[in-house]
Amino acid sequence: MTHDHDLVLRPTDAQRAAALAPPPGRTGGDLVVETLRGLGATTVFGLPGQHALGLFDAVGRSDLRLVTLRVENNAGFAADAYGRMTGEAVPLLLSTGPGALTALPALAEAAAASSPVVAISSQVPTAGLGGGRRGHLHELRDQAASFRDVVKSVHLARTPSQIPSTIAEAWESALTAPHGPVWVEIPEDVLRTATIVPQVTGMDATPHDLPPRPELTALAAHWLENAERPVIIAGGGVIRADAAGKLKQLAERLSAPVVTTFGGKGAFPWTHPLSLQSWLEDRHTTDFLEDADVLLVVGSGLGELSSNYHTFAPRGRVVQIEADLGKLESNHPALGIHADARLALQALLETVAERHDPTAPDRVRAALSAVAAGLASQDLTLEQDLLHSIRSALPPRSPSFWDMTILAYWAWSAFDPKHPNTMHSAQGAGGLGYAFPGALGACLAEPGTPVLAVSGDGGAMYSIAELATARQHDLDVTWLIVDDGGYGILREYMTDAFDGRTTGTELTRPDFTALAESFGVPATRTTPESLTADLRRALATPGPSMVVLPAKPRMFAPTHI
Repeated sequence: MTHDHDLVLRPTDAQRAAALAPPPGRTGGDLVVETLRGLGATTVFGLPGQHALGLFDAVGRSDLRLVTLRVENNAGFAADAYGRMTGEAVPLLLSTGPGALTALPALAEAAAASSPVVAISSQVPTAGLGGGRRGHLHELRDQAASFRDVVKSVHLARTPSQIPSTIAEAWESALTAPHGPVWVEIPEDVLRTATIVPQVTGMDATPHDLPPRPELTALAAHWLENAERPVIIAGGGVIRADAAGKLKQLAERLSAPVVTTFGGKGAFPWTHPLSLQSWLEDRHTTDFLEDADVLLVVGSGLGELSSNYHTFAPRGRVVQIEADLGKLESNHPALGIHADARLALQALLETVAERHDPTAPDRVRAALSAVAAGLASQDLTLEQDLLHSIRSALPPRSPSFWDMTILAYWAWSAFDPKHPNTMHSAQGAGGLGYAFPGALGACLAEPGTPVLAVSGDGGAMYSIAELATARQHDLDVTWLIVDDGGYGILREYMTDAFDGRTTGTELTRPDFTALAESFGVPATRTTPESLTADLRRALATPGPSMVVLPAKPRMFAPTHI
């Protein structure tokens, strides 16, 4: 007979020796580092601050790679991108009060994009907790409350012995589908004070699987195999679950056209005969989706940008596979399947019968031709040529990171990413300044691969300090700045909405090439005609570089009004 006590794990000789003779001078900060190393972390992002110095001292004595950016929000963006590229949980180290709060927009983007960032922040000394106003530097009445509605979960460690379990719990939360950022908070004195807690040698934070319920996938398979006009919408959940291959198998088995959302770009081959590409802001695509008698939505909540600004109204049956329970049927009634995209697609592949429809590629071609005809009537050659130039210059497997700028809005619909998980933007939360620090995180995640960042001049100013980071770490990033003299997309929105008036959209900006060179970063001023050659040269040059393009691209006409 087996009893519960027979299942207890016995310490190894090495673990017993480490417990009896831990290294001298260890602190709570060392417990954080040992836990992170035990969980598999190799790289951490962040900025030091007074209350977090005990943590950073411990990191400095460890073999963790510390990447310090110049602004906490940018450090958060870099960690977000590292998590998107690797699928790993990523530590983001912050200090109390202003430092922590500065990272809020980055954590909001990580939450919207389901990126597994583990933010670990210091807090005022333990005696100052509980809402009392003792006047500590950086004191907030309830620091965690500022993050609770943004991150996936909040975890507080108030004593050294709580640190390993607290971080492990946060780590597991960040990596359990749907992935997302989590918040860990540890007081300054707990991080700095010597501890008798033995060295952390055994950690486990295995995320939970999220399989679909079989009765739901059986019904979904029945609907799909008997549909006359099935269509698939593939969202970011397909990318995060590494399920692009399974999506392609299912689409081909069903002869089902596929459109990818802006967060799901690369989930389906751009030039595949069944690919509707990503023209979700075009009414021809909206009409095509509405005509489906069975619509399979995988890894998307069908939010504002994925529904042509909520004008999409499906007329047929909807099957929605979504790991985030809050997004399930949040916009349209559906057969909701709460599951990881990869596991759900695998279940459908094991269940659904083959369906032949030789007319599907013709219908796809007709829809894309209608989209192209609409663009051709608007004199938008410059914008399409710019995207073609970027695609021609960028190696097929190089990641690209796009800021909230007119060219990025075009790229959401029109850019071919070539491969899954190679095109990223801040379209989740929509904040400015994501592209360049995000690209830095990607450089660290995939060393030796050139990475492209695309910003407007307004968004670039949010991240200009990180030229120093790129130079300090000698990262292979090329920053394309499209200089149109202001917040171009807001200029267009205001012009259309307020009888041609704009307020606050025009900007004084620096000489970007001279500014880059002052950081030791080579820079080139280019033209639309020389963009391909200049970008190709910059991407092939080791280390950071900048290419500045003075141009005023325009958006295509909206179709949701």
